[in-house]
Amino acid sequence: MAIARTKGIALVGLTPYVVDVEADISPGLPAFSVIGLPDAALGESRHRVRAAASNSGLPITSRKLTVSLSPAALPKHGSGFDLGVALAALAAAGDVPPDSVASTVHLGELGLDGRLRPTPGVLPAVIGAARAGLGRVMVPSANAEEARLVPGMEVIPVASLRDAAIRHGAELDPVPVEAWASTAVPDDTGAAHADLAEVVGNDEAIEALIIAAAGGHHMFLLGPPGAGKTMLAERLPGLLPDLDTDASLEATSIRSLSGGSVTGLVTRPPFEAPHHTATAAAIVGGGSGQIRPGAAVRAAHGVLFLDEAPEFPSSVLDVLRQPLESGEIRIHRANATATFPGRFQLIMAANPCPCGQYNVGDGDCTCAPSAIRRYLGKISGPLLDRVDIRLGVRRVTAAQLKLASETPRTSTADARARVVLAREAAAARLAGTPWNANAQVPGSWLRESARMLPRGATCALDRALERGAITMRGYDRSLRLAWSIADVAGAEHPSAEHIGTALYLRKGIAR
Repeated sequence: MAIARTKGIALVGLTPYVVDVEADISPGLPAFSVIGLPDAALGESRHRVRAAASNSGLPITSRKLTVSLSPAALPKHGSGFDLGVALAALAAAGDVPPDSVASTVHLGELGLDGRLRPTPGVLPAVIGAARAGLGRVMVPSANAEEARLVPGMEVIPVASLRDAAIRHGAELDPVPVEAWASTAVPDDTGAAHADLAEVVGNDEAIEALIIAAAGGHHMFLLGPPGAGKTMLAERLPGLLPDLDTDASLEATSIRSLSGGSVTGLVTRPPFEAPHHTATAAAIVGGGSGQIRPGAAVRAAHGVLFLDEAPEFPSSVLDVLRQPLESGEIRIHRANATATFPGRFQLIMAANPCPCGQYNVGDGDCTCAPSAIRRYLGKISGPLLDRVDIRLGVRRVTAAQLKLASETPRTSTADARARVVLAREAAAARLAGTPWNANAQVPGSWLRESARMLPRGATCALDRALERGAITMRGYDRSLRLAWSIADVAGAEHPSAEHIGTALYLRKGIAR
């Protein structure tokens, strides 16, 4: 009996688990079985591994071969275990030195010709290996650049199974092969190239956008078609500061897991704009087998834009309620629970009615009052209660267009500089806490005696709470918004005017 071991990484959501890949060759009828809760793609690896090994000049044993993936109770998904399964089997047969194989983490899918295909999720897998104290990983050549983003990890890129065996010390002559190129599509929404100076008029909306960027607040834009709601939303990512190291690694890991192109760390906030036909699983993630990230996960540390929000089913919109509060997305299945980051800025845009002409100048609205209520009623009250800024956006008039042509407009670079200064002020105030933006701060912390604002500053907010115009959640969120307004204005703490502006932006309450 011959046994050899190596290691692989199983991803449940974005959480990596080290998996022991054991291969045992024993007497018996020829067989090749993979055990340890593999899914269909992983179960089929025995066919890929046998064909790839044979075409690489390293045929798999014809005796009984059992490959075990431990821990056995952990579900394993995908084809990324192919390389580990093949090398463990070859090491058990004595074709490859077992000590070298045992000390290396192997990731990669095998083609039938023995070449290694690029594999999604390499970056979070390598991060998991590094955190487990494993110092060496072997990956397909197309994933080498991605794997090298993890500092302190020895990365061995290989183009084929034969190359992998040679790197482990097998006495074989190298056979040149054409390495498999990455087939991932670069992620480029175009939002990063949109300049705020292109927005004409709507100065109030531009200022609200800067405040939202400064504090990480969610927004709801209501206005007729052509008012510029989409244009404004697409420019929010450009106002946000660059991602810090932890956020950059997390955003890059999500892009890798989603199958996107990874040639370096993601440094700019992502932007996701799913179509209104998207399902709940497409928004937050899911899947009957492997749990995949949805648009809200891919927007982590960036912006999730829902254009024509009332066209989304109410059940789809309401799945965002918990992530907006907790900053995490948990997807439960019978055999596993996947956790994804879910801290993003939500921007929703809507027309005032199905035809878009309600209460618009000379527009002729043809919608019945019940249809208008039903249309906007798809956005539930609990979801809106989690949105800090609710702004009406009007169409640009001829007078505004003429004025805009005569006065300089705010550019993205200028607006981002204001946002960066405001974020630095908030970071200094929040130093020593687990939060780095005003929108993340719990209201109980803001209402502590050391930080409580004078009653003269909060009287308008207190009256709104007494009248039932806002909830307690709305009270706390208005406080956070007021701090962001003060940070943008360069004030040390919010004044009564800043509180009034926060109420106006949240509920349209007159100052």
